[in-house]
Amino acid sequence: MLSPLKFSKYIDEKKIAERISEMAKDITKLAAKEPLVCVCVLKGSFVFYSDLIRAVQADVVCDFLGVSSYNGAMQTSGEVKLTLDLTTSIEGKNVLIIEDIVDTGLTMEFLKKTLMLRKPKSLKTAALLLKPESLRVDTKIDYVGFKIQNDFVVGYGLDYQGYYRNLPFIAQVSNMN
Repeated sequence: MLSPLKFSKYIDEKKIAERISEMAKDITKLAAKEPLVCVCVLKGSFVFYSDLIRAVQADVVCDFLGVSSYNGAMQTSGEVKLTLDLTTSIEGKNVLIIEDIVDTGLTMEFLKKTLMLRKPKSLKTAALLLKPESLRVDTKIDYVGFKIQNDFVVGYGLDYQGYYRNLPFIAQVSNMN
């Protein structure tokens, strides 16, 4: 049985909703010119993804990619594995990768390289959270919700061992005992 985490609210629901609305306005400008394929990076991004694409005021195509790099731990293993692939071709299309959190940048760089091999017309990135202090590789994120410290967070789709994704806010974990 998983022992409960001790955490405190880090980013509340209102701030998340406001920031997503702002991001969606910028993404709407991108999607208004030509159709946009929005790629949800599973599992952690599904909550952010669904709120973000519903706030975009333009037609989007939805697709999903599964990746794993944490394997139930609090830190990335450094090895990124594709666990679910896209179901549609992105060749010649404008693509937006939507990720929950960018900490080391390894997963985002893996995704960019993998998807660029499929010859999209353009490739942009969005992340709800960015940990600049944790970056191991220099990766550009086009749309960032919040820059945060190198803290372990859960909620709003982010998990610890599969739990806490259902919290409606982002929480900072204070200890693991």
